[in-house]
Amino acid sequence: MRTPSWMTLKSRVSATAIASSMAIAALAAGGMLPVTAAHAQSAATARGLPDFTDLVDQVGPSVVNIRTLEKVSNNSAEALGMDEDMLEFFRRFGLPVPNVPRQRSPKGGQSEEEQPRGVGSGFILTADGYVMTNAHVVDGADEVIVTLTDKREFKAKIVGADKRTDVAVVKIDAKGLPAVKIGDVSKLRVGEWVMAIGSPFGLENSVTAGIVSAKQRDTGDYLPFIQTDVAINPGNSGGPLINMRGEVVGINSQIYSRSGGFMGISFAIPVDEAIRVSDQLRATGKVTRGRIGVQIGPVTKDVAESIGLGKPEGALVSAVEPDSPAAKAGVEAGDVITKFDGKAIEKVSDLPRLVGNTKPGTKSTITVLRRGKLKELSMVIAEVPSDESAKTKAGNSGAGKTPSGTLENKALGLTLSELTSAQKKELAIKGGVRVSAAVDAAARAGLREGDVILQLANVEVSDLKSFEAAWAKADKSKPVNVLVRRGDWAQYVLIRPAK
Repeated sequence: MRTPSWMTLKSRVSATAIASSMAIAALAAGGMLPVTAAHAQSAATARGLPDFTDLVDQVGPSVVNIRTLEKVSNNSAEALGMDEDMLEFFRRFGLPVPNVPRQRSPKGGQSEEEQPRGVGSGFILTADGYVMTNAHVVDGADEVIVTLTDKREFKAKIVGADKRTDVAVVKIDAKGLPAVKIGDVSKLRVGEWVMAIGSPFGLENSVTAGIVSAKQRDTGDYLPFIQTDVAINPGNSGGPLINMRGEVVGINSQIYSRSGGFMGISFAIPVDEAIRVSDQLRATGKVTRGRIGVQIGPVTKDVAESIGLGKPEGALVSAVEPDSPAAKAGVEAGDVITKFDGKAIEKVSDLPRLVGNTKPGTKSTITVLRRGKLKELSMVIAEVPSDESAKTKAGNSGAGKTPSGTLENKALGLTLSELTSAQKKELAIKGGVRVSAAVDAAARAGLREGDVILQLANVEVSDLKSFEAAWAKADKSKPVNVLVRRGDWAQYVLIRPAK
């Protein structure tokens, strides 16, 4: 949007606004209103609200409506337990009919027809027919129909969809289409005006506007979302979020709602992230991501201070997958990853994004904090399998006979015993001590029987003797950090010793 000159702006000020300003000045002169307040109100009146009409004219033709169809049994009324009149009501108003098992006709052939499945939005990415939308808009569709603002309809081919980022690309057979301009998300500021165009509840080319409420909002593993207060409802999904320069800065994807409708909080996928995904989808039909094979969690303020990190940042390694890049590089449970390829890990969600955007086969380095000291480890990035599932086996730290010899620490509320060789082998650890009982301080910290203590006060624990040595050196006036292994997971806990 062009910034108006003073004469243009002046010509827009109505007689009512001028009279209002004069009245404010008169009140201020009479002592009824402070002069500074008068000036502030007069300035706000002159500034006015943004005009989105030029933006709608500029970007509107690039926004499309997307309808999806699915094949269902034409005997679905009987299968659903509803009569034909009720089924016709669903069809007439474009409501999705619940899917039912496909039924065969008496002659053995398939008896099925296409029914509306859902409505969404999208925008033209290139003049030769590539359209970007959300993956959930086209997921499970047997047919995708793209409608342009000039009412032309095209059957679209799904080029690729990535569920992890909720980005999809479809292709229509058309040329000379009005493609959008892509904006620079890094220049987007909180408080900036933005606009959305889409098809909420199937109402095509609906325009809503608001401001950017927050950036880098963590609601997903791979994406830092843009939060806005732009009115977004079902059907807006896949439509563009547009800045005041007419550039697309995001894809409207999610809403926070308790009712199913807009409640003032909506989320958009940053367009720079979406473009990276779309480039891969257009090239290969899928997205390739890197992985290092660790399970991670956040670092709390108390834990950060107790392990010498200073402030709560980085990613705490809870578990390391066997034979993974991290395991081969020597990463251990309890390590805190502070950097990846020299880039700081400020919050836990930074790591999967940085690793995921790294091409498999790349040699990378990570910096870890281990027992108060920083170490740099090298590894070769692996590829995330397309059908990867987050499955972790349940370890049983109590397997095997517990050897004789126990240690009781009343200040910590712990009764400890040595680990058997079978237990060490099962957990793939070199040492540690097993919690036989946890009471008082230890119980309040969340420890329980069967846990394995790997570190105490930043000192590695290999057996009962090393535990005693670490406890002797610990500052007993402060909470003591303990690295605890439970099954396949490890985490830090703070125990406040009894006085």
